[in-house]
Amino acid sequence: MLARHHDPIIAIATAPGRGAVGIVRVSGRDLDAFAQALLGRPLQPRHAHYLPFPDADSHAIDHGLALRFPRPHSYTGEDVLELQAHGGPVVLQMLLARCLEVAAGGALPGLRLAEPGEFTERAFLNGKLDLAQAEAVADLIDATTSAAARSASRSLAGAFSQDIHALRDALVHLRMLVEATLDFPEEEIDFLRKADAQGQLSNLQQLLATVLARATQGALLREGITVVIAGQPNAGKSSLLNALAGAELAIVTPIAGTTRDKVQQTIQIEGVPLHVVDTAGLREAGDEVERIGIARAWDEIAGADAVLFLHDLTRSDAPDHAAADAAIADTLRARLPRGVPVIDVWNKCDAASGEAAVPAGTGTGAAVRLSARTGEGLDALRRKLLEVAGVQALPEGVYIARERHLQALRATDEHLTQATAQLLAPTPALDLLAEELRLAQNALNSITGEFGADELLGVIFSRFCIGK
Repeated sequence: MLARHHDPIIAIATAPGRGAVGIVRVSGRDLDAFAQALLGRPLQPRHAHYLPFPDADSHAIDHGLALRFPRPHSYTGEDVLELQAHGGPVVLQMLLARCLEVAAGGALPGLRLAEPGEFTERAFLNGKLDLAQAEAVADLIDATTSAAARSASRSLAGAFSQDIHALRDALVHLRMLVEATLDFPEEEIDFLRKADAQGQLSNLQQLLATVLARATQGALLREGITVVIAGQPNAGKSSLLNALAGAELAIVTPIAGTTRDKVQQTIQIEGVPLHVVDTAGLREAGDEVERIGIARAWDEIAGADAVLFLHDLTRSDAPDHAAADAAIADTLRARLPRGVPVIDVWNKCDAASGEAAVPAGTGTGAAVRLSARTGEGLDALRRKLLEVAGVQALPEGVYIARERHLQALRATDEHLTQATAQLLAPTPALDLLAEELRLAQNALNSITGEFGADELLGVIFSRFCIGK
């Protein structure tokens, strides 16, 4: 994709399907002649012109608005022409075909259909956005919660990039000190001490910790976590999914083993998306279909970020039930990766006799007692889910982030830790210190795209929609 970024490009910029308005967008160099040939009149920059969009026989395909944005004051940094017509698929395809026809006639040689994300890629290549801001465009479009949308908007406005640039500038200053010391070895340690290199490095690590904490919360808003409901048949797993979702998504019957395959629903708790999965009851399978369902349940559990281990409080005193729960707990401990939280959830508290005692659980932290039928205890479970997800009170400055951003920030932290060790060594190896600082800067640069492989850029922009 990168090798073709000088070609003029065109795409329908609005979502597929019918709508009140649809937009055809063109980006390239010197679009004045193309607009004149297509529309039969010049367009004043940054003004909306209501006019017909003629076909080859001068019959109107539609009437709508045409807007021209000369470079560099446009989304892509190139000349941009937008045609806003009625949003019918046929109308937009006719308008797109007419644009390509006029271009092929000599008005805009080389005009081609844009690839996914290519308009935003042009904006990045022309310095209108850095890479973190470009990714925020897609994240804003894909946001599933209002909190995620606000965070993506802050990233698009440059909040994340500004923090990365502040880190990088402090790092560059520190690198200058070390490189100068290497160039004048006779002043080595005195020079660094005079400049308080250790204090600067410590401040840099503190700033990085703040940025990483904000980015971690932003990544949680973007990605959410996967929560799997597991337990014996008839513990109320499907009822709990329905209660959390506020809808009858899963079939609920008194018959054990009703759920044979997973049922998944994304819910929101305080703006955080949680992908909740209901699974088949865990027991010795009675038939082949159930056996397959149970095997799939364990596959889902193995990939979970958190597990709700559901127990039936009305049967907590039954020896066979307790033994089966203990066997499931042993398997959970064996199969789950270290650090995956398990929440013991004791269901059917409304039907339990009196104040039935909650047995000692196998999960992480205090057990939750609830009734999926009446809703009692659901708020406590929601708070527990936010706790195990790592959600903190979201500051106003939180910005959206991706896993690759977190990896880059963690790599930066590791290099700064190694740099600190070199600086504090009895005999500092300044060449190794300089190298760790260089690697830390490269990791930061990969976030904003000031240093990155073409392959990485291609992957990122290919995940956008066509008109972006």
